[in-house]
Amino acid sequence: MNRLLIIGDLHEPFCLDKYLSFCKKLYRKKNCNRVLFIGDIIDSHYSSFHEQDPDGMSAGDELDLAIKKVKRWYRAFPKADVVIGNHDRIVSRKAFSAGVSKRWIRSCPEVLETPNWKFHESIHIDGVKYCHGEAKKGIQRAKADMVSNAQGHYHTECYVQWAVGDAFRVFGMQSGCGIDHESYAMAYGKHGPKPAIACGFVENGGRNDLDEVSVYPMAL
Repeated sequence: MNRLLIIGDLHEPFCLDKYLSFCKKLYRKKNCNRVLFIGDIIDSHYSSFHEQDPDGMSAGDELDLAIKKVKRWYRAFPKADVVIGNHDRIVSRKAFSAGVSKRWIRSCPEVLETPNWKFHESIHIDGVKYCHGEAKKGIQRAKADMVSNAQGHYHTECYVQWAVGDAFRVFGMQSGCGIDHESYAMAYGKHGPKPAIACGFVENGGRNDLDEVSVYPMAL
């Protein structure tokens, strides 16, 4: 039986330091045996499609710091599944647009130095689809695909919502995130709602009445 911890968007190196402690504590409390990162492990602000801060770190410095901070997560969770988020693929998207063959581009595990993490565009575990979540909210995707769905991407949302019919039930989860809202890289959202600092938990895919499907907000 999988007892899965779902870790929200990190956007390293712009993640709250205490988010790691929170996730480790919840992993122990819920007796988890599997971990999934829901995407946007790194931010890549230096190459963002959002407006870039001219006083921010250089591309090299930001990546070096991101790798250093990701190593803390790798030490805490040396085996994990990782969904690739839109920020994780920024550099490869820009390389593609510039006509650079993918044979010149290193993979995420190589860049981030996380050889035992398995990276996916999306993944199904115990009948639940896990994806980063561009384009649709969690419950919208669950209803559209008629399969339970958990995702991140929307920093200000954490919830579990069920859709129930005569012969089925599916849930949609928004996992929240771990971002530092005060960092310069998050300036594009500073006038909107504050982020929901949280992570998710799914037991056995939520297939039975007593299986837990929850999100846990972090006290700030």
